[in-house]
Amino acid sequence: MAAAMSALAVAAGGLVSAAVIGAGPVLADHCDPAQATASPSAQQRQQDQNGQQDEDQQQQPDQQTQAPEEQNTAQQQPDDQQTADQQTGDQQTGDDQQGQQQEQQDQTGQGGGAAVLDPAASPEPEETASTFSRRGRQTRTPTPSPSPSQSQTQDPDDQGTGSPSPSASPTATDEHDECLDLGPFVEDFVNIRQVQSVQQDARTGRNGSRGTFVSQCGTNRNGHNNPDNFIVAPGVSNGAHHLHDYVGNLSTDGFSTDESLAAAGTTCRQGDLSTYFWPVLRDRKVDVNTDDPDGNVGQVLRARSVTLQFRGNATSRVVAMPRFLRLITGDAKAATNGTANARAGWSCTGFQNRISPDKYTLCPRGSQVLRILDFPSCWDGQNTDSANHRTHVVFPGQGGACPQGTRAIPALRMTLAYTVPAGPSYAVDAFPEQKHNPVTDHADFANVMPDRLMQSVVSCINRGRRC
Repeated sequence: MAAAMSALAVAAGGLVSAAVIGAGPVLADHCDPAQATASPSAQQRQQDQNGQQDEDQQQQPDQQTQAPEEQNTAQQQPDDQQTADQQTGDQQTGDDQQGQQQEQQDQTGQGGGAAVLDPAASPEPEETASTFSRRGRQTRTPTPSPSPSQSQTQDPDDQGTGSPSPSASPTATDEHDECLDLGPFVEDFVNIRQVQSVQQDARTGRNGSRGTFVSQCGTNRNGHNNPDNFIVAPGVSNGAHHLHDYVGNLSTDGFSTDESLAAAGTTCRQGDLSTYFWPVLRDRKVDVNTDDPDGNVGQVLRARSVTLQFRGNATSRVVAMPRFLRLITGDAKAATNGTANARAGWSCTGFQNRISPDKYTLCPRGSQVLRILDFPSCWDGQNTDSANHRTHVVFPGQGGACPQGTRAIPALRMTLAYTVPAGPSYAVDAFPEQKHNPVTDHADFANVMPDRLMQSVVSCINRGRRC
């Protein structure tokens, strides 16, 4: 009997340890950042601590035999335990009431609105044995992975509770965590309420241009995706090593030319043949694309909305972009290159004054994740491209004025909105060595607007209209 109780204690201890550290399932969702406590070094420290806890649990078999009962609320409990649970429930009810009062205060402070924007419970949601059991699997007995619809409709504030099946729970000895250092990590996420408010745009002066023009091109419902980039890697298939979403020009791939773009169709209105593209965002809780050699695993999340807005300059009027002008923003390799060219902007709907340049945002219930990508808008007046794809068009200075020798052109801002799975469990596609760092977010654009349409864009902006 003592031997059996000891064995049960070891199993229960392993289950708790796996639930906390996310010991390596084999499929894609063991790359779910919510399964990692932090970076690989932090995980190793957590494993060492859990190993010590397991030894202590083996020395106390009488206490550990109660672990399955504690994890399964459907089983009977001693009267004293039931009384304690009832007291805990009363306390939780009080906490819920306080949370509702806080939610009402938050809404009042924001001036109300249709969406309910209550804060996430924690920027780093607590992991449970249930969430690990649902996403992990043993080498011998796999468990079904969740469907994309399940993960995408989860409430960001609901972290999930429940009891795992002991037979479905892996242990550290069963598997090797292939994604231990794949990234992103829990420290790559931040609660949007912890992001400081910023003034995003320079104030427009008397001689500035206040108008805007929006090109409506859809959200890539036609599934135009490829891992190419004809701007930085022309003539190369899989030159980006990560998947791009495209809107606008229907022909864009690694072999696109000015002539092929001009002859193609478009998803944009008003005959805008321009091409707009960015790396996809993925739900890392879903076992899809598991064999990708670049580590871009998970279910692709299509943007719920895509806003392509051309804006003015704070100190001057704008001039027309030349046709076939090529622009890039951000640095796909900023995690290793440094942040000199990084331009990532992560936010949430309802919190657009809070933009994180280097962390994925965790948004409250009713709010969507935003990617805000601003492009350079000070053109050298001569070139449609340059050797590094940056020096021919640069960003305005801190006050919004373009540097001497350059002219202000319509400034493109992409705003992409997503419904993402609950918790720190999504990531942007990236080069493998970048470890899905949020600072690597970037986007590309090539102007293929007919000249007449570009003149309309310039006129709208300079006249202060919204088109």
